Amino acid sequence: MRTDEELAAEFDEHRAVLVGAAYRVVGSVVDAEDVVQETWLRWSAADREDVRDVRAYLIRITSRLALNRLRQQKTRREQYVGPWLPEPIMSTRDADDPAVVAEVADSVSMAMLVVLETLSPLERAAFVLREVFDLPFGEIANTLGRSEAAVRQLAHRAREHVSARQPRHQVDKARHLEVTNQFLSAAWSGDLDGMVSLLAPDVVLVSDGGGKKQAAIRPLRTPDKISRWTIALLAPGQPARDFVLRMMVLNGENAFVFYDGDEVDSAGFFDFDETGRISQIYIVRNPDKLTDIPRLSELG
Repeated sequence: MRTDEELAAEFDEHRAVLVGAAYRVVGSVVDAEDVVQETWLRWSAADREDVRDVRAYLIRITSRLALNRLRQQKTRREQYVGPWLPEPIMSTRDADDPAVVAEVADSVSMAMLVVLETLSPLERAAFVLREVFDLPFGEIANTLGRSEAAVRQLAHRAREHVSARQPRHQVDKARHLEVTNQFLSAAWSGDLDGMVSLLAPDVVLVSDGGGKKQAAIRPLRTPDKISRWTIALLAPGQPARDFVLRMMVLNGENAFVFYDGDEVDSAGFFDFDETGRISQIYIVRNPDKLTDIPRLSELG
């Protein structure tokens, strides 16, 4: 019989994986951590004699609980003010741990999570379990309470949907940083033409204020409209003029973070088209979704 300390140590070995699994399904740091805590309670009370693969077993429990949580979120999402974006998550808290780094990859990028939001809960769970964790279809079927044939169809539809909608072009870190600095500098100085030149013709900006911070109530389109909105937010003479900008890694990708004093005000992400111009902009401003990002005074 293992002691409580040994049981907790074994669970902690898989905690990063479980948080990653739950976060991919629910898109919320707080909800993901709640799901993992509930997984621990079930694990500590379970009959573990027949468990051969602890990691897979815990992922199945976590995914099932996360799916239930996602379904519970439906009403909350429907009542949400403006567009809903996933919560940014820090990628560097355990940057020296290869296992943690591996769990924060393309499948938790903001663009990917936005695409996952368009799937049904079952499709989303099937995609995560199959494409991210490579679980056998039989185990996924048991987790989701569906037949193996049905799960294969769910996973196939989800994979096709994600493939059709996810960004297909990546720029290197240096180019990403260069364009980000150019765009934000132009916005700060009110250089409309400079901003427009950096945006793709079909660019889309999605901002999430949750009714608590200034944000566009609907996605914005066209370079001109997006540039004018951003200038109104950042240009001198606006309340944002005292913002402090920091670049950091969130969701496994380069992101920009604005601080208002010591507090995080917003976090933003860019995606690019094949010409290297900005094609998608995601800005999270709802303070309830920025709690995983450290305060300015906490940065080294």
